[in-house]
Amino acid sequence: MNSKLKLRQAIDTLYTNGPASHECYTRLALECFRASDVDQAKRLKSHMDLHLFKPKDTFIHNRLLNLYAKSGEISHARKMFDEMTQRDNFSWNAMLSLYAKSGLVEDLRVIFDNIPSRDTVSYNTVISGFAGNGRAGQALGVFLRMQKEGLKPTEYTHVSVLNACTQLLDLRRGKQIHGRIIICNLGGNVFVCNALTDLYARCGEIDQARKLFDRMVIRNVVTWNLMISGYLKNRQPEKCIDLFHEMQVSNLKPDQVTVSSVLGAYIQGGYIDEARKVFGEVREKDEVCWTTMIVGCAQNGKEEDALLLFSEMLLENARPDGYTISSVVSSCAKLASLYHGQVVHGKTFLMGVNDDLLVSSALVDMYCKCGVTRDAWTIFSTMQTRNVVSWNSMIGGYALNGQDLEALSLYENMLEENLKPDSVTFVGVLSACVHAGLVEEGKEYFSSMNDQHGLEPTLDHYACMVNLFGRSGHMDKAVDLISSMSQEPNSLIWSTVLSVCVMKGDIKHGEMAARCLIELNPFNAVPYIMLSNMYAARGRWKDVASIRSLMKSKHVKKFSAYSWIEIDNEVHKFVADDRTHPDAKIIHVQLNRLIRKLKEAGFSPNTNLVLHDFGEDEKLESINYHSEKLALAYGLIKKPYGVTPIRIIKNIRTCADCHMFMKFVSNIARRPVILRDSNRFHHFVEGKCSCKDYWDNAFTQGYSKKADGTRLNVLIDATFSLEYVRLLFRNVDVFGPLELARYFANEMWLT
Repeated sequence: MNSKLKLRQAIDTLYTNGPASHECYTRLALECFRASDVDQAKRLKSHMDLHLFKPKDTFIHNRLLNLYAKSGEISHARKMFDEMTQRDNFSWNAMLSLYAKSGLVEDLRVIFDNIPSRDTVSYNTVISGFAGNGRAGQALGVFLRMQKEGLKPTEYTHVSVLNACTQLLDLRRGKQIHGRIIICNLGGNVFVCNALTDLYARCGEIDQARKLFDRMVIRNVVTWNLMISGYLKNRQPEKCIDLFHEMQVSNLKPDQVTVSSVLGAYIQGGYIDEARKVFGEVREKDEVCWTTMIVGCAQNGKEEDALLLFSEMLLENARPDGYTISSVVSSCAKLASLYHGQVVHGKTFLMGVNDDLLVSSALVDMYCKCGVTRDAWTIFSTMQTRNVVSWNSMIGGYALNGQDLEALSLYENMLEENLKPDSVTFVGVLSACVHAGLVEEGKEYFSSMNDQHGLEPTLDHYACMVNLFGRSGHMDKAVDLISSMSQEPNSLIWSTVLSVCVMKGDIKHGEMAARCLIELNPFNAVPYIMLSNMYAARGRWKDVASIRSLMKSKHVKKFSAYSWIEIDNEVHKFVADDRTHPDAKIIHVQLNRLIRKLKEAGFSPNTNLVLHDFGEDEKLESINYHSEKLALAYGLIKKPYGVTPIRIIKNIRTCADCHMFMKFVSNIARRPVILRDSNRFHHFVEGKCSCKDYWDNAFTQGYSKKADGTRLNVLIDATFSLEYVRLLFRNVDVFGPLELARYFANEMWLT
């Protein structure tokens, strides 16, 4: 018979027999405390009250009070404490412990101030309570008060005070505490040493932390974890990994905290494959471990892996938090995978994070980057709270999708909400001005950054202004602006100049920009190709041959242009004149039929954009089978009916002929087409495009870089993998964003 059952039977007997003696109540109170049985303690207290029993001393009440405090029974503890006619330090300290553990710092302060005689335990409890509940400054204040009252700090005191210094990043005071520890000869305590190691590591003195670590005679798992995570926080992933290997050969077994830090180190160092290997060796993974790996993949161009890991996480019944979900949503945004983004949106309802600020902002960004600004607006407008990231996602999303006036109007609304814009906000605002051709307005917004909002323009903002001036025919102003910059122009600035020069046919400035780009990176094919195209457009074939010869001599490789389309959750990739697809024959038949219909409606392929010394027939053959046209033809084959848009993604900027082709198809076929290229979204509806034809219709290879969260004009990763993660779901009809998300909430992730 176990002790709790015996205790319950003893209390039952007590109720049967009536009043008991002081010794009996004392023994039972002690048994309740030892068994941590708060329910029987309540029954015992009720019996004492029923028979008006008054203890001779504080022992019985203190044991019950301490048990209530340990069990978090705040109301019962308060009631007993208030009823006690006798209280000693044990009684007061029990209440301090209860309030400290419960996070009730104001009640903690009141009780502490009313204690008739405070001892070391009282001070230690309050200092620890304040430090553990985000009141580090108050914790240090109580520590000073303790010294003034002449009480000697213990190891426990110093650990709490050091934790407070760490929270405040107050290294100066932390060093003073360190000096006291040396004087008091407490440096051999492992908990004190751990707190000191954490202090120095978090305050940036990682070498000093390592010296302390190396001198420690006794080390526990926490010791190793603090030093390993310290290297991670100080961006020294290699040393973090080396120390982890040292820990493995010691007699200590790494725990979940260790693994999460090491995963973070591998990810920080760019060793994703090694991180996956370590992750795979972990038998029991907690939420932090899963989140670290998912976020690492999402931030290192492994978006497909992030989605796959998320599906595995759900199958393991691990519960992702808002941070995990937002990273997965961001992966869907980078892949422009609307379907999977909608599924993750549905999961947010099941997990109760649909109203999380971080998640909602990520969803707004995802829907915008998938070309569905209406759904993004639905989420944005229903958010209970919004921060600058939320506003930036919506403003930038509008600008990206050609809704420039909406972007600028929303920016004005943001100012009316008294929210301070940041540098990302102005990238979106200036991008909207560029695409709308609003030169004067763009100049005003650019000037307001410093004048009204105290923001120093970055190279991203200068690139927008260079683009704005160049497009409007003021290349001289663009060059003057570059000359006036306090920062050295980077590849973004010169690629913007070169792009505008290609559009305007400005050979002089184009050669200058190309030369600067080649100096910055001699192996980047983009400036060679764009300059070659400019020469070809002028018929300067000798210069074209010279450029190609230069590329060959420097071993500069040209990247391939391709487009992809997702049909029934499977990605299909096409290159120009692609004959490798299993349905290549019917795709070409469909495309030829489409070209004939468009010609009857007035479309004429623009062979002037073929920048090769070909005959007319060869030029037609070249331009008619661009990758985005093949993707469109395949989309019409597989989804011939319906009103849902055909969505195509291209890794470089689309050419003017394909742009015109899409406009005609959207009108003739009565089917919306959404094309996302390396510059922006093009929404083709009934023969019109959202870009209003005011875009870099470059007969160019375009310029593609990885999106980094602060650049909205370049969003496609040219290294998209065809081995796209396949997450299969049953087909559904078209719903609104919230209805569709709720529908998807119960869908399972299948791999």
